[in-house]
Amino acid sequence: MVLQNLRLNLGRIFCIPLTVTVVLSSAVHFSPAVATTTVAFSHHRGIAASASPMNPSPLSQSHSPPPPVAKKVEHAMEMFGDVRIDNYYWLRDDSRTNPEVLSYLNQENAYTDSVMSGTKEFEDKLFTEIRGRIKEDDISAPLRKGPYYYYERTLEGKEYVQHCRRLISDSQKVPSVHDIMPTGPEAPQEHVILDENVKAQHHKYYSIGTFKVSPNNKLVAYAEDTKGDEIYTVYVIDAETRATIGEPLVGVTGYLEWAGNDALVYVTMDEILRPDKAWFHVLGTEQSKDTLLYQEKDDMFSLDLEASESEKYLFVASESKNTRFNFYMDVSKPEEGLKVLTPRVEGIDTTVSHRGDHFFIKRRSDQFFNSEVVACAVNDTSSTTVLIPHNESVKIQEIQLFSDHLVAYERENGLQKIIVYHLPPLGEPLRSLESGQAVSFVDPVYSVYSSDSEFSSSILRFSYSSLRTPSSVYDYDMKTGTSVLKKINSVLGGFDSAHYVTERQWAPALDGTLIPISIVYRKDAVKLDGSDPLLLYGYGSYEICIDPSFKSARLSLLDRGFVYAIAHIRGGGEMGRQWYENGKLLKKNNTFTDFIACAEYLVEKKFCSKERLCIEGRSAGGLLIGAVLNMRPDLFRAAVAGVPFVDVVTTMLDPTIPLTTSEWEEWGDPRKEEFYFYMKSYSPVDNVKAQNYPHILVTAGLNDPRVMYSEPAKFVAKLRDMKTDDSILLFKCELGAGHFSKSGRFEKLQEDAFTYAFIMKTLNMI
Repeated sequence: MVLQNLRLNLGRIFCIPLTVTVVLSSAVHFSPAVATTTVAFSHHRGIAASASPMNPSPLSQSHSPPPPVAKKVEHAMEMFGDVRIDNYYWLRDDSRTNPEVLSYLNQENAYTDSVMSGTKEFEDKLFTEIRGRIKEDDISAPLRKGPYYYYERTLEGKEYVQHCRRLISDSQKVPSVHDIMPTGPEAPQEHVILDENVKAQHHKYYSIGTFKVSPNNKLVAYAEDTKGDEIYTVYVIDAETRATIGEPLVGVTGYLEWAGNDALVYVTMDEILRPDKAWFHVLGTEQSKDTLLYQEKDDMFSLDLEASESEKYLFVASESKNTRFNFYMDVSKPEEGLKVLTPRVEGIDTTVSHRGDHFFIKRRSDQFFNSEVVACAVNDTSSTTVLIPHNESVKIQEIQLFSDHLVAYERENGLQKIIVYHLPPLGEPLRSLESGQAVSFVDPVYSVYSSDSEFSSSILRFSYSSLRTPSSVYDYDMKTGTSVLKKINSVLGGFDSAHYVTERQWAPALDGTLIPISIVYRKDAVKLDGSDPLLLYGYGSYEICIDPSFKSARLSLLDRGFVYAIAHIRGGGEMGRQWYENGKLLKKNNTFTDFIACAEYLVEKKFCSKERLCIEGRSAGGLLIGAVLNMRPDLFRAAVAGVPFVDVVTTMLDPTIPLTTSEWEEWGDPRKEEFYFYMKSYSPVDNVKAQNYPHILVTAGLNDPRVMYSEPAKFVAKLRDMKTDDSILLFKCELGAGHFSKSGRFEKLQEDAFTYAFIMKTLNMI
């Protein structure tokens, strides 16, 4: 089923600098403008003169104070006869209130500001340039839901969005891909349901994780986070009057669905922030009286919650990294509670939805590793019919159901596909689906994302983007094959996609496996003779696919002659399920050596030189950066490690840390000797050594629930103590944010400007 508007299977996870927001924002906050939006949450860990005597290098730090030196307090940890000494263990403070820890973080921030003060003017210019590409007063592509168009509006100078709607005029009662929402004086009036700018006024951080309109369009439930810790408070309001209905639900996740028009189902977390309980809440009653629908007691499993496109069923799923099983609730009979739809079987992963008399199931197993699609009767869930068989070379990413169609989002040879299948009329038997209709795309490498669509219509809405094509929203008529562009994000300042070239290269890994690399550059700004600067991004964990998409801020690099590349390394899911399996657990080193192979290939093919090669990764991608810095520090000029998961062994030995237990199937359980020594061999904190390192920027968020701020803090402290060079090492910790950093759209652009200024500073390009 459609993944709730880009819901990602998240954990100790990325904040990709590839913009996958499909409508408005250039931030990593997923908030497509529709009546039902869900931010990515869940439960597992993103041409200047060169230096000369007359134009001194900005790398000179003669005017900067000495860097902070963290005190050493020896903390010995022994396992399997092996003793690890962590001198900076004291930096972990779960309360985040220890004055000594906060003082150290403030000292690091002050040092970062001092070192970057010489390029602050350039950074501000860069920010103005990046912001100048944004059409600040804009609306998203309106989405039909019932009698309304729903959309988001941004206002000039404002950080956050307004959630709006308009009535659909009588002349547009029958949906068409050619519909255009009237906005003139004769059109139905715009109604602002919720203005995030007003709600955010008294908060340094503000994020709405979920915005759900009731089936009858009269009420809205939304979940807000004011700290960045991803613990939400849910409010229900009257969509017209904005009056609050009942008391808020506190301490919940962003998993929230309507169960009819008078009740909600939501999920809460345990003390290690694992979504473990699903609740039924009747509007107007106290939260303490809510009915517990299901509790998952296995700490390697976490709960998920989704609604069927038909709005007739809710599905509560419990999942680990390898196994997922599902319960269903008939929304018309909530008193019957949850019933088993797909049983718990180790190694079987099922995602479910509904149409007519059937449940539809995407099912993955060791045998059918790229998934198959089957269906079962609602009144007999034990017998299934195969609709789309397993294909060893084609991975079924997700399915989306309509009253007359099934849409499969697939992946073949690293590229995404949308295949549309016609379904037999309701009441007729289901059989194997054949001759699906493929939607065509123009760029050689690109990204495609599902979006909410009306179940009863034949119009599929999806979002498209590439490294040179801004985020675009399309409506596709599944009966005629007609595709209509509904919205393309405006890029101001004379942007012309024809100036940019995007391509795919393949780098041979150590074992001969070919690793895809997505590349973009401005053709009139590069020489491709080895002298161009290049920024290489990588992730490679959780089966997450880092598909090539557009980011307007990146133009500030490309227009200055940068090449930008993404290494689609093993551990990700770009090339299918086995691509992931070959980059996890005891094969994790493939992730790191693949990235190094991609870097060496780009140098060999003269996209850059080692002296001009910069790298970036975030979260589990920050682990990647830390690992390759220890392995091959000579290969890179500069590195950016965002909220990096770098203290792998210590964290994975501590089940009291959020996400640890659920991730033993991703990294391994270091309480077992084989995994302990394997993980220790690459854990960045455990492998810092006395050697020269390139220039490094490390970031963190104090309230981050996925990667504790203390991990990057320890990494930086140990690097400062042991490295033998005078390269720049900066640590920037946001004291009022979490994993996804600051919440405002312009605040995020400021962070881009800072990162780019750091990179260009290290390259002597300022």
